Amino acid sequence: EVQLVESGGGLVQAGGSLRLSCAASGFAFDDYAIGWFRQAPGKEREGVSSISNSYHSTYYADSVKGRFTISSDNAKNTVYLQMNSLKPEDTAVYYCAARDFYGALVAMGSRNEYEYWGQGTQVTVTS
Repeated sequence: EVQLVESGGGLVQAGGSLRLSCAASGFAFDDYAIGWFRQAPGKEREGVSSISNSYHSTYYADSVKGRFTISSDNAKNTVYLQMNSLKPEDTAVYYCAARDFYGALVAMGSRNEYEYWGQGTQVTVTS
């Protein structure tokens, strides 16, 4: 059974930090890319960051570049999203998702390319 389980969300003041985790099981982790998406109330789900678990190449949306860092621990089948300098506009439910991908990432990929999704974790940033 495929599972993606997010954790690490919470309430933080602007300027603070959180680290999200995405624990994966049930598929060949090394042959997949993991993406982090977020969805704020009333808005479309948007791609935030992605990592290729084979090449460990990464992608960041412009809105988080320089503040967020994605990493992957293949031994633990876990991907992390370190979020620093958080802003109120980062408030959203954050989801991790997996797509079949081997190689160097050049783009996030569309939502439709991701086969498996986690249940989401809430991140709330107060001003």
